[in-house]
Amino acid sequence: MEWKVFLAPYAQAVEELKVKLRGMRAQFEYESRHSPIEFVTGRVKPISSIIEKARRKRIPFDQIEMEIQDIAGLRVVCQFVDDIYTVVKMLRGRRDFKIVEEKDYISCKKESGYRSYHVIIEYPVETIHGEKKLLAEIQIRTLAMNFWATNEHSLNYKYSWQIPGNIKTRLKRAAEAAFQLDEEMSKIRNEIQEAQRIFKEKQEQEKHNRE
Repeated sequence: MEWKVFLAPYAQAVEELKVKLRGMRAQFEYESRHSPIEFVTGRVKPISSIIEKARRKRIPFDQIEMEIQDIAGLRVVCQFVDDIYTVVKMLRGRRDFKIVEEKDYISCKKESGYRSYHVIIEYPVETIHGEKKLLAEIQIRTLAMNFWATNEHSLNYKYSWQIPGNIKTRLKRAAEAAFQLDEEMSKIRNEIQEAQRIFKEKQEQEKHNRE
């Protein structure tokens, strides 16, 4: 397989989707409204990770394009759990891609404790050979969920997806602690947003006074 040629459309999709998702965040700011999106990142899965996943899941190389859904991966990080579902609703309303699958690991967490909302989309990329539709995965999660998942991912690589039992147990406890943090923050959401609004207005006033 010529990896550079194969991955080029995925790299293009990631860049385009990052612009579009960040544009959604900017629109809320233009309207001086709370944005459900805190920040957006994206990446093309490394070749070594694609090969490892194909081997682990017994996916033939000629089926990688359809069977590995996260070669193009976007991550949308939110402040509050409710924001996640707001973002999902907005994604459902878009016409520039098609949602093919949704996986709600928040209301139905993984056995490991992992929580996130995954939206698998079919995204059209314009190439020199014409339009190419490819799969991309958008993960939507809170800051706390993202912190936990990032560390769990690192441990999975360290232990070749065989994390020792004692560390698994502690990870599960940490996942529950992270979710409890999200729930507590949701209860004081209005106060937090009001404080953020006041702080932002103060900054803008100070900037205006300096000018």
